[in-house]
Amino acid sequence: MSRRRKQNTCLEISLILILSLACLVVLAGGAGFFVIPSMAATTFGPPAENLSTVQRITSAAELLLTRPALTNAADPTGSPKQFTVQPGETANSVAARLEEAGVILSGSAFRTYLVYTGMDTSIQAGTYTFDPAMTAVEVARELQDATPEEVDFNILAGWRMEEIAATLPTSGLSIDPDAFLRTVASPPGRILPPGWEPGESLEGFLKPGSYRFMRTASAEEIITAMVEAFDQSVDADLRQAIAEQGLSLREAVILASIVEREAVVDEEKPLIASVFHNRLAQGMKLDSDPTVQYAIGYNLNQSTWWTNPLSLDDLQTNSPYNTYQNPGLPPGPICNPSDTALRAVAYPAQTPYFYFRAACDGSGRHSFARTFEEHLQNACP
Repeated sequence: MSRRRKQNTCLEISLILILSLACLVVLAGGAGFFVIPSMAATTFGPPAENLSTVQRITSAAELLLTRPALTNAADPTGSPKQFTVQPGETANSVAARLEEAGVILSGSAFRTYLVYTGMDTSIQAGTYTFDPAMTAVEVARELQDATPEEVDFNILAGWRMEEIAATLPTSGLSIDPDAFLRTVASPPGRILPPGWEPGESLEGFLKPGSYRFMRTASAEEIITAMVEAFDQSVDADLRQAIAEQGLSLREAVILASIVEREAVVDEEKPLIASVFHNRLAQGMKLDSDPTVQYAIGYNLNQSTWWTNPLSLDDLQTNSPYNTYQNPGLPPGPICNPSDTALRAVAYPAQTPYFYFRAACDGSGRHSFARTFEEHLQNACP
């Protein structure tokens, strides 16, 4: 007989003896009636209220017998293990899989503990990361809260930093929105990308996309991750293409942020970029509505950062970001653009267009024109 089988046989015999003793105590009454449950309660806490007297004693007896399997870690020197509880999964299934995964020492002892405490009915579906030093008792308690240690955080292309900050309170991250905005607007030198000038805002360089952060991540940590993701997405070829357009990387991002807010359909971004390139080459003003929207800021009546439609008075807004009043690029990006917008700036379509306006069919597309007269003809009836 193998050593493991001997151990299992001994365990089974001992368990039978203890359970038999527990039943005798119940039948005979007397002081022994309280001994086993009292001993178990000292180590494992009180039993669930819905257990019968027999269940309390038999469960307590099994817990005392298997105490090492419940109070010792399965692999204290191992690595953290990720484990997913499926919706509707039974406690028996969870216990068996936890043993198989090496998270706990004994699935049967774990099931008994769950039933004894009443935790078998309150296991939460979700994905958990178990520390290797956790005991089965600690694992059981962890399974009562499916709140993940990490959270997914998404940034949409075209969001300005205030829109990113507005999502923080409901993101699961413990970051104050004002702290986030302060760090983006005036980032410390340690998180600045290469060649960055101190005091320059990181608006425009917070790469849109999906991120996973620890709940305890700081504002600096998540901003650093976004900036690094942006830097990694701009390869040498793209940087060279930007330089060939006569733009610095920052200037390209400024223009890309305008293209991002102007475009609705991705395939039109190179066309829109070509209009702005053509205007810059001729010394014309960009006349871009989104730059005025950025200058205006939050619209309380519309509950948006992007006022629409703009009035004639809006177009007179006194701001260096107002490209109806100021030639050239605005002083900084007006949002955080997508890869497609930045590539459109680096590789614009070659067109004779200097004007565009929204098409009249509600498709989100635009009508392009070479002259102002053609542009007027494209107006909706």
